[in-house]
Amino acid sequence: MPLDVRAIPGAWLAYPRLAYRRSASARVAGHPGVKTLIKAEGLCVDFPIYHGGGRSLKKAVFAAASGRLGEDQQHRVVVQALRDISFTLRPGDRLGLVGGNGAGKTTLLRTLAGIYEPIIGKLQVDGVIGSLLDVNAGMNPELSGRENIMLRGLYNQMSRAQIAAMVDDVSDFAELGEFMELPVRLYSSGMGIRLAFGMATAIRPQILLMDEWFLAGDAAFLDKARARMESLVKAAEILVLSSHIESIVLEWATRVIWLDSGRIRADGVPQEVLHSYLGTGPVEVVAVEPS
Repeated sequence: MPLDVRAIPGAWLAYPRLAYRRSASARVAGHPGVKTLIKAEGLCVDFPIYHGGGRSLKKAVFAAASGRLGEDQQHRVVVQALRDISFTLRPGDRLGLVGGNGAGKTTLLRTLAGIYEPIIGKLQVDGVIGSLLDVNAGMNPELSGRENIMLRGLYNQMSRAQIAAMVDDVSDFAELGEFMELPVRLYSSGMGIRLAFGMATAIRPQILLMDEWFLAGDAAFLDKARARMESLVKAAEILVLSSHIESIVLEWATRVIWLDSGRIRADGVPQEVLHSYLGTGPVEVVAVEPS
């Protein structure tokens, strides 16, 4: 019986539905005919607050709001996670996302991955997508590390030989030894990160979406992971990276968007946007207009 990845808990996070306007081959690596592109026009994303429709609760919530709460057509209280997000990325672009906690960085990454669907606006994503967004995404905790790697290969329509090579590659990188044969639910958080990182970086995407969870782990792991990550970043045609670490953004990004309360506060040259965001330089930013 063929394996149905949709039955795997959490698989929808690691293997997002090809939503909106996406290339039909966006799931499978190795399609040079796909012209890589990300184009967002006026994206808005809301999260409804269920059980928040009571009049007294709604009144209290709106009274304490900081401009990010609203009401949808069903009269539900909603968190306005993203508002009027527009940009275009083409091959060679390296976009860094900065902003405080709750600014909308991870929400934007997940929207680009097809996990969240905008209520307003247009999103076009063409190309092979690789997402490093959630350590546990797509992992079946009841399966062993080896079985989870094989599942990832099956989903990406790899041959048996390719899957075997990926198992060896991830096993060598993660250095989990006999734990590779044990259920993932028995892993420590550090072991889970090693396995997830190894799996996520084993396949070379055209579009790489990356949250900063990959920087978690001990010093020895970070030293080993850096070379592997740099190779993946260089191979990707488009990179979208969210990070609070200034040095990482300056090293890997050619353009930076500063998100504030779900809106674009600034969009331009990394040094200038970061100076404005961190309050260490001039407020004026050289804007990068969508091409």
